[in-house]
Amino acid sequence: MAGLRVCSALVTGANRGIGLGIVRQLLQMSNPPKWVYATCRNPKGERAQELQHLASKHPSLVIIPLEVTDSSSIQAAAARVGEHLKDSGLNLLLNNAGIAKLNSLDTETLEDMSQVYATNTIGPLLVSQAFLPLLKKAALGSPGSELSCSKAAIINISSYGGSIGSPSGWDLMQAVSYRCSKAALNMLTKCQSLGYREHSILCAALHPGWVQTDMGSSAGHTPPLTVDMSVQGMLNVLSTLSEKDTGTFLDWEGKVVLW
Repeated sequence: MAGLRVCSALVTGANRGIGLGIVRQLLQMSNPPKWVYATCRNPKGERAQELQHLASKHPSLVIIPLEVTDSSSIQAAAARVGEHLKDSGLNLLLNNAGIAKLNSLDTETLEDMSQVYATNTIGPLLVSQAFLPLLKKAALGSPGSELSCSKAAIINISSYGGSIGSPSGWDLMQAVSYRCSKAALNMLTKCQSLGYREHSILCAALHPGWVQTDMGSSAGHTPPLTVDMSVQGMLNVLSTLSEKDTGTFLDWEGKVVLW
């Protein structure tokens, strides 16, 4: 992670699983960000106790309430971060918050499909829109023209399950709404890379691997990766991303994943 130098980073869905792991490892870097913004739906709830414990030990960690399916919550979070950063911008936005419903083709429902899309696809769109002014500000304030996560970046945590070219794990878990939402998130990432290139903002989708989280273990199997292994790999990948990587879909080891 020697190349990852960010002054500020924001992580959605940061109270557990991969999001919490990202926050923890950002704080443990040899040159940690000046500010790490960790967002979740209920910062004072029981499921955010570990995050609160981290914040008590790290003054650079700021916990902010954010519900990615609620426009007013998103706008309030963006305003709060903007006030806190003052004249600085936001270097790194990690759209990590996500949910899964283990429905099959026969059992998928309108309600579940809508909820999963709202969280996994529409949420990252709206969050990115709200924080775009802060990302632009960071890009303008960074030296050089080369794209990087140190300058300004939107990283969408996607999934191999959303790959149309290589639909892995079908026999283990159909999860139709989840797969569709991640395929749509991948297209959103490509659109963002095209639309935000003029603002010098790098955009990429990352597959974290099959990770030992509540979501990853929900199909009844033990995933091969620990949260620490996945997050360390992804942060290493982030440190290497450059102009050529904007608009790409990579895994936690930096390998290209088929769209």
